[in-house]
Amino acid sequence: VTDFNMPQVDGIHLLREVKARHPDCPVILITGYGTIEQAVEAIKLGAYDYISKPIIDEEMKVVIARAVEQSRLRSENENLRQQLDLRYSFGSIVGRDSRMQRVYDTIALVAPTKANVLILGESGTGKTMIARAIHHNSPRRTARFVEVNCGALPETLLESELFGYERGAFTGAVGDKPGKFQIAHEGSIFLDEISNSSPVLQMKLLRILQEKEFEPVGGRDTVKVDVRVILATNADLAKLVSEGRFREDLFYRINVVAIHLPPLRERVGDIPLLAAHFLEKCSRENGKRIDGLTGETIEILSAYRWPGNVRELENVIERAVVLTQNHELTPADLPPALLGQDGDAVGPAADPDTIVPLRQALEGPERRIIERALHRLGGSRQKTAEALDINRTTLFNKMRKYDLLEKF
Repeated sequence: VTDFNMPQVDGIHLLREVKARHPDCPVILITGYGTIEQAVEAIKLGAYDYISKPIIDEEMKVVIARAVEQSRLRSENENLRQQLDLRYSFGSIVGRDSRMQRVYDTIALVAPTKANVLILGESGTGKTMIARAIHHNSPRRTARFVEVNCGALPETLLESELFGYERGAFTGAVGDKPGKFQIAHEGSIFLDEISNSSPVLQMKLLRILQEKEFEPVGGRDTVKVDVRVILATNADLAKLVSEGRFREDLFYRINVVAIHLPPLRERVGDIPLLAAHFLEKCSRENGKRIDGLTGETIEILSAYRWPGNVRELENVIERAVVLTQNHELTPADLPPALLGQDGDAVGPAADPDTIVPLRQALEGPERRIIERALHRLGGSRQKTAEALDINRTTLFNKMRKYDLLEKF
């Protein structure tokens, strides 16, 4: 808050200096000889308000309160924007596995383009996160991202949900309703589980992809839209095409850029990294301070098959964070399903009073992780090395060290 007329520096000069050094700081100017020209100049230079004397206390309080509130909202919006940038940047899609690195590379290449994208992978591998990352890193990021689960709605409802309807189109349609494609205009629409769509819906999707137009249910007028379409499925679309259950022309139309997400059981080397990421996130959200996971806990997590993939791992960590009373997550904090996967009982913990060399203590867990990875990947050394995020030479040397060469 500053006066306009002062002995050495006037209010306009001070306003310029404040805005140059602290652009977000609201400035209120006061003057006893105000003119409209001065007020216009002050507002143009970024002043929040311009008040003429005599000053009324209540008026000044209201103006200051509004300025503070505007500053708070601006700060909150900037914080939300930074959180979005962090969440949907490539760094938030956690993984060092070589196949995940190729996913990052593909996102970086395809996001700035207009190309439609098909995301393939088992349930829980993070297809929605990838779709949001593509949108958030594209020129469409300021427009809407609309998500539709095609497997969660019956055919008739799904059609009206996607394309909207006009009044009187069916019983209960008492007014016009825009569809998801209209809502996503100039943005992106994510169609999850596209393999569950009906032949009629597939035909309409093909038209949207080719012509960028459709008619609402019960309507005659054609609606034009500019929408980027991102699709996902956990099914084998090529097999569905051969069986006549998915349109071949639609398949080739959406299969221009395909991103394959590997299941978590094939990226064993990423499990400790993901577990630490979810631990930090869940601890923060639940207001708890948990420093990490014990080595035995990481070994159990790495040995589990994870049929629910990354989503299941996040749920397990969240459950452990909520229930634990320790500063580290221990095997006792894990659900029973993780103990004894594939019929293998988790071995007894070492005597806590016994001190052994660190290298020796780590050999047992390392051997079991490598052996289980080889077993699950059919003995393929290339796939195992990729899943464990090590090169083939390192894997070969460790297999020789642990007498696994003849077994695999």
